[in-house]
Amino acid sequence: MNFTRWSARLPGTQRRAAARTDTALSPDRRADGSVPAARAEQLTDEDPPAPDVPSVDELPVRDVLDRVPALVALLHGPEHRLAYVNDAYVSAFGRRDLGARASEALPELDEPGLFPLLDQVQRSGRPRTLKSRKAPDGRSYTFTCTPVTETGDDGRDGRGGRDDRGVLVFATDVTDHAEAAGRLRASERSQRETAVTLQRSLLPQKLEEPDDLRVAATYHPGGTEAAVGGDWYDVITLGGGRTALVIGDVMGRGVRAAAVMGQLRTAVRAYARLDLPPHEVLQLLDGLAAEIDANQIATCVYAIHDPNEGRLVYASAGHLPILVRDENGTVQRADEPTGPPLGTGGWIHTSGSIALPPGSTAVLYTDGLVERRDEDLDEGIAALERALSGAGGTPQVVCDRLIRSAGVTPDHDDDVAVLVLQHPARRGAEAELFRNAALELLGGVEAAPRARAFASGVLTSWRFPTDLHDLGVLATSELVANSLQHGIPPMRLRLRRTDRRLIIEVTDGDDHLPRRRRAEPGDESGRGIAIVATIATNWGSRRTPGGGKAVWCEFVLQKP
Repeated sequence: MNFTRWSARLPGTQRRAAARTDTALSPDRRADGSVPAARAEQLTDEDPPAPDVPSVDELPVRDVLDRVPALVALLHGPEHRLAYVNDAYVSAFGRRDLGARASEALPELDEPGLFPLLDQVQRSGRPRTLKSRKAPDGRSYTFTCTPVTETGDDGRDGRGGRDDRGVLVFATDVTDHAEAAGRLRASERSQRETAVTLQRSLLPQKLEEPDDLRVAATYHPGGTEAAVGGDWYDVITLGGGRTALVIGDVMGRGVRAAAVMGQLRTAVRAYARLDLPPHEVLQLLDGLAAEIDANQIATCVYAIHDPNEGRLVYASAGHLPILVRDENGTVQRADEPTGPPLGTGGWIHTSGSIALPPGSTAVLYTDGLVERRDEDLDEGIAALERALSGAGGTPQVVCDRLIRSAGVTPDHDDDVAVLVLQHPARRGAEAELFRNAALELLGGVEAAPRARAFASGVLTSWRFPTDLHDLGVLATSELVANSLQHGIPPMRLRLRRTDRRLIIEVTDGDDHLPRRRRAEPGDESGRGIAIVATIATNWGSRRTPGGGKAVWCEFVLQKP
């Protein structure tokens, strides 16, 4: 085939050709066609003669194409008939019949998707490239398709129509690069899976299930990089029907952030067992965070739900506000009080509260859900409020809807943690399983028999079996007697039942917490708490807001 009749239109070819034409050649260059004049003047008689190697300009085009290691094929006309394949192409895929259509002569180009590209190149007259496509031989190639035009005898381009156009297919073997890139991607995926596994292992594997709340949580790792984040959440049952809920975010990413997060989460669970008010828990966490890493700060919200109060008492260390949706869809934002993040020190945290009546839903979340680089943070929180207003269903359904409304995808650039809790409005037969009764303890020692009679009547009306009835009356008697002896007015007895347990609680105005101790045979007191701890499933005490204490015990109900 006469390759001198073809001209490839590569980008910049015409400009470079014009530049070569406009540049005057030296007489020496014109004479031998190989050595520039500047170089020729430096040659002396003592220099060895140059080897007899033809310049590229002196080689036939076919010889050049046959010698290149890349795969080359030339297709002619609108039907893309095969005009030429070089030796490298033949070595890779075998001999091909010249003159046949590309679809018949070069079937190996079908799998990489080159046939539609040939038409595009011929129509547009512009080169196209497909990077790292696997061919049937199992190797990967980068294919470049370049338009070529048949030239006439005078050297000018023939532009009579599509019949004088062709496509030069140039395939470079990039198998080694593709395999290296594949191994790198696999390694990155493995590292990310390990990092996400680490992060998830530091989160609760299963949320505790309070009697009076329904809870659900979700965590979405951010981005595709291996660095883990420091988002965490937890649900902690405190006893006596109360529940602690916490969500936090350690600033930064990486194993260090995850390690700090794990230590803070463990500390929160330990402090929660002390049944401290939310602001005192954050005060302890603040000091601990500074000890763990002075350069690492974290935000956190710690909240306690008491079903007897119908409110959510909380404290915030630089975290985003809790959102509460009532039964009618109205959303309130718990903005105040908010202190600085954990680890900054020098701040006295305080507690606030927000109503959580039956039928309401509360949402705790990290900044990855609402923070975007192109908009103000308040706009993101407002958008979340609108999404929560229309989000009904179970807590898990609400979680999923909020995640979708925020546009969180696997490629999201920040970790996202969401904790949803609902205080269900119980009606009908279910409401019969959740009951409350309370009695003000007035007077002196005569309050004890009144409390026993009150407890006996309530437990009978709740249809508890005889053994549980008797244990409940005994526990009530001991708790009331302890309060009458060691406490001060006002005193109150509260009985509460759920579908899982019976809770008995006595409050008084003295803030000295009782402790279980071993009574000697001659002691006339000190056995009340020991008796309660022996007969009850669990017991505890805590200080109440405004002064005073509450001592409680609970009995797990047998499932029918």
